[in-house]
Amino acid sequence: MQLQSKVNSNNKKKIFNDPVYGFISIPQEIIFDVIEHPFMQRLRRIKQLGLTDLVYPGALHTRYHHVLGAMHLMSKAIATIRRKGHTISETEEQAALLAILLHDIGHGPFSHALEHDIVSGVSHEEISIFFIERLSKEFNGELDLALEIFKNTYPKEFLHQLVSSQLDMDRMDYLNRDSFYTGVNEGKIGSDRIIEMMNVVNGKLVLEEKGIYSIEKFIVARRLMYWQVYLHKTVVAAEYMLIQALRRAKELKQKGTALFASPALNYFLENNVSAEDFKSDPKVLERFALLDDYDILGAIKVWQSESDKVLSELSKRIIERRLFKIEVSKTPFSVEKITAIRAEIVKNLNLSEQEAEHFIITNKLTNNAYNFKRENINLVMKSGEIIDVTKASDNLNISALANPVEKFFLSYPIFNADKPRQLPLSMK
Repeated sequence: MQLQSKVNSNNKKKIFNDPVYGFISIPQEIIFDVIEHPFMQRLRRIKQLGLTDLVYPGALHTRYHHVLGAMHLMSKAIATIRRKGHTISETEEQAALLAILLHDIGHGPFSHALEHDIVSGVSHEEISIFFIERLSKEFNGELDLALEIFKNTYPKEFLHQLVSSQLDMDRMDYLNRDSFYTGVNEGKIGSDRIIEMMNVVNGKLVLEEKGIYSIEKFIVARRLMYWQVYLHKTVVAAEYMLIQALRRAKELKQKGTALFASPALNYFLENNVSAEDFKSDPKVLERFALLDDYDILGAIKVWQSESDKVLSELSKRIIERRLFKIEVSKTPFSVEKITAIRAEIVKNLNLSEQEAEHFIITNKLTNNAYNFKRENINLVMKSGEIIDVTKASDNLNISALANPVEKFFLSYPIFNADKPRQLPLSMK
């Protein structure tokens, strides 16, 4: 299926009314055209926070909301940096706005939850590059500079840092936006002040010294949002159940079992799609562009009545919100405990030990609010010295937050008072 961009002869310098920032304007016509493209419109059908609404009912906002907000913050950051005497051409501004607008276009259904199960060994950032390359061809090379900025091959490194770094417009928006929609006020940050404190030294993004307390709050907010929202244990349990359901469907499909699925989902269930497949066959990207949350949810609703016990049980539990119990520990869970739980699953669900593996999940949760080993948030002091925020801060907690925290979890179904509900006759 060949996707065509829309043609609109009306005024393209529109405004959006955003619940977080108020009015967001579209400064250039090409940005409007890219927003209207089917590739971008697909982001309306991908929730920003996966299954988080099972815990926070308001978390129903989409990737589309997020990228528009990040674009708005990018325009403010560019205005600030220009005002401080740094040259950013109109062409560079347009490219930076397009780069941040398209930074999440490679996300699949339910955002991060299924990132490594829909496709194999290819990240959403890589798929975003494939999308930007395709769009640039459609728009006669007008997105080539945006692609350079996105890939960090353009000489002005600070433009890439505004798109992807530890102090980028992506994080600025998602902390404020996810905080707003979940109602978790601890995630709210002073993005206006942080942006106002931005500057460029030696071609790299820095923050002026007087912005240090805003950065401290930013790092603390990120740590709290991870524990309270992104790594909330019930959210983790739900998302791993979704992962297990998809993996089971893929197993069955590749063994020749007939399963309900949309054409796009069917393709990714039948095939283990890699980065090379995206590069060698243009139709793979087009199929991916037709895949969103609706495909997965529609399939899971039907899979509730499948004859395969593993797939039907997982699907029912997701739809009915009968989620797995989850335990979190500072140390790994014993083999004896896992073995005992597996035996209970085998007995109660009448499954083989191999099938029971889909119902017992153990892994690690890692919260790394600030990774100074990967990249620094640098402050420019009044003396002109450039130092890392952890060394400049008089708040000892910031240095502690630079150390990743790991916790182990074990998730599994419980059976007492957990009886399945009857499906409607039409589903049987």
